[in-house]
Amino acid sequence: MIPVFDGHNDLLLRLLEAPERRETIWLTGEGKGQLDLPRMQAGGFAGGFFAIYLPSPVSHDDADLMAQMENPPYALPLPDAIPFSDALAPAIAAAGHMLWMERAAKGAFRICRTGAEVRAALKEGVIAGIMHMEGAEAIDESLDTLHVFHAMGLRSLGPVWSRPTLFGHGVPFAYPSSPDTGPGLTDAGKRLVKECNALKVMIDLSHLNEKGFDDVAALSDAPLVATHSNVHALCASSRNLTDRQLDMIRESRGMVGLNYAVGFLTETGIKDPACGWAPMLRHLDYLIERLGEDHVGLGSDFDGAEIPAVLGDVAGLQGLVEAMLAHGYGEALVRKIAHENWCALIERTLGA
Repeated sequence: MIPVFDGHNDLLLRLLEAPERRETIWLTGEGKGQLDLPRMQAGGFAGGFFAIYLPSPVSHDDADLMAQMENPPYALPLPDAIPFSDALAPAIAAAGHMLWMERAAKGAFRICRTGAEVRAALKEGVIAGIMHMEGAEAIDESLDTLHVFHAMGLRSLGPVWSRPTLFGHGVPFAYPSSPDTGPGLTDAGKRLVKECNALKVMIDLSHLNEKGFDDVAALSDAPLVATHSNVHALCASSRNLTDRQLDMIRESRGMVGLNYAVGFLTETGIKDPACGWAPMLRHLDYLIERLGEDHVGLGSDFDGAEIPAVLGDVAGLQGLVEAMLAHGYGEALVRKIAHENWCALIERTLGA
């Protein structure tokens, strides 16, 4: 198998929502969701970014909202901000679940804090986990809790999910739509970028609106990274990246991880799980042409998105590998996309 390192998953949310079942969810699998330890091992999942994500009180998975997304065009309203006082405890709990995952896996899973630790885990056949925060609601304006989470292992942070925070504004779920949907970073957001740079915490641009993206690009001394985003020219979702943004990522020696969510892959914006491999390969072709083969990876959004049925779940990753090979990508390029580019990017951002 060719090992696959993944830019984004939401397994921690499942543990947060059902802590009483966490041993079954993580260690043995319960026939639900898209991730668990046995299926990771079966699919050649070598590691990835595990997101601390807090659902909105009115979920974006609400049936009425989901029905709108089934029939583009659509423009869902941004959920309300989550106050810091409501966010801190569940975010700490999610981080605690990830620390528990490491202990419970008894050597099969390891939280990594540097590029060298990621490479060592891959060499040993241990799944490498990087603690990520998707939406910085649990970070206070003084940034003190950033240091607390950093001490727990946090090495990647998205200032926003698709709702506002103290630090900036996310894009709404909309098709067709530009990602230019609101103001840029707040003053606190600009301080957050600088502090993340100082701590070597990677800044994730997925979900951030275009003006916020530009502010990060102007302020940050690190490569620009979108862990789970696709190509706006191929699917005009607000969640996807314009050519201008892709060019800026390339110039910074950054990275884009391909998002498997069908609604961000298909040209029509329709969530069609029967779409096969073709939309994923079409976005990969475009990303490779625009960014170069050293700056493209995978960013599944497992456990947070509806994905192509041909893939199914994490156990199907080698099917994606075979599809890339059959598409004409050489094995060296497939290895870059599957894990080598992420390993190199992590060294450039977190340090060797």
